[in-house]
Amino acid sequence: MKIVRRSLRVVLFLFLLLNIVAAFHAYRFTHFYEGVEYKIMKPESMSWFDKLGFIFLGMKYPKSKNRSVPAIPYETIALHTKDKLKLEGWFCKNNSSVGSVVLFHGHGASKSSVIAEAQYFYALGYNTFCIDFRAHGNSDGTTCTIGYDEAEDVKLAWDFLKSKGEKNIVLWGRSLGAATITRAISDYKIRPQKIILEMSFGSLQEAVKGRIRLTRLPEQPLAALLTFWGGVQQGFWAFSHNPCDYAAKIDCPVLVQHASQDTRVSLEETNCIYDNLKTAEKKLVIYETAGHESLYKKEPAKWESSIRDFLMN
Repeated sequence: MKIVRRSLRVVLFLFLLLNIVAAFHAYRFTHFYEGVEYKIMKPESMSWFDKLGFIFLGMKYPKSKNRSVPAIPYETIALHTKDKLKLEGWFCKNNSSVGSVVLFHGHGASKSSVIAEAQYFYALGYNTFCIDFRAHGNSDGTTCTIGYDEAEDVKLAWDFLKSKGEKNIVLWGRSLGAATITRAISDYKIRPQKIILEMSFGSLQEAVKGRIRLTRLPEQPLAALLTFWGGVQQGFWAFSHNPCDYAAKIDCPVLVQHASQDTRVSLEETNCIYDNLKTAEKKLVIYETAGHESLYKKEPAKWESSIRDFLMN
């Protein structure tokens, strides 16, 4: 009996320890820090103190910065969330406008990371509107809910263009940006003319698994625990935050783009989103040489062709 009791205590201790570690990692993953410089440290170069800190507390990620500006004329726009956070955007008005494209960046990035894409849309005759999500770039905040609350940011950008009388609105998003678009359509029932989704995760738990794969640690039970604690800390049920499910509410034409070398987003996730789309007007394009990165910069000719064909048809 003593052996059984000791074993149970050990199991309980390990369970509690794993949950504490998961809670710390979930907090670090959803928060960005001012004045923190990010540097990749290889395990062999870490001190024991660094290793213990990373294992038990996770890594502090710096708040992203905008390191460049568009080469085309732009106006800086301020939007405000219901929590009184100020979001910064760059609106580039095209005098021969055929519509407007809103661009949403990925997790830990900023609107300057999508300038190349914005300038191509501009060359096709579109106004472009690039937004810093909350807690990113020049926008207020330090907390990211991986697309859950950020859906409001998409709605605010949509409302801004609608207030200008725009009727032909296209939403483009990469990774977090793509996932957030799907939630915004499901939650706020906005109706864009077309959508372009690049490398969206299928569910928040799958997104967490993608991050864990980079560390070569076991995906489970870590992914489930990180997802649970991330949701608890941010005040929502994280297991229901699933772009695969949101896709069932999308009935406009959609271009879905996937990178074959992507170690974070699987083809199964992409297919889940694509298959669940309510619309019959949809297309899936796969980039064979690209990873989780700018598809435009990796395969520019293919990206331009796919975008042009989708928008012009």
